Amino acid sequence: MSNAEWGLTSLRIVAGIVFPVHGGQKIFVYGFAGVQGAFGKKGIPAPTIMGPFIAVLEFAGGIALIVGLLTRWVAILFAIEMIVAILKVHLKGGFFMPAGYEFALTLFAASVALALAGPGAAAVDQFIGKRTGPAG
Repeated sequence: MSNAEWGLTSLRIVAGIVFPVHGGQKIFVYGFAGVQGAFGKKGIPAPTIMGPFIAVLEFAGGIALIVGLLTRWVAILFAIEMIVAILKVHLKGGFFMPAGYEFALTLFAASVALALAGPGAAAVDQFIGKRTGPAG
């Protein structure tokens, strides 16, 4: 395995840790009703559907990233999620945290990189095919 493969692995695992922690917070702290309410207030379309969907996506998808399962597909969904989060929630807060888009932009870039380049080394995807996802 090349250094680039291990670099992608590092990116995949770290992004993979961030997403399920946020998803777990949505599921186990705020609950689906709380997430639905917050999504509604922030102008996210169909909050009763999208709130639970995003919570489960972040939790299960993040775990999938950690182990490198369906990496490209999960990364595409996360990239879409982060673009919506930037445009609908964080853009008006400027660049810097806590209300700004810098963190969502970083997760967007990580997701795009994984969607385009794949999971890197030590991924379950390697056992189910050399390339998993829309790129083949």
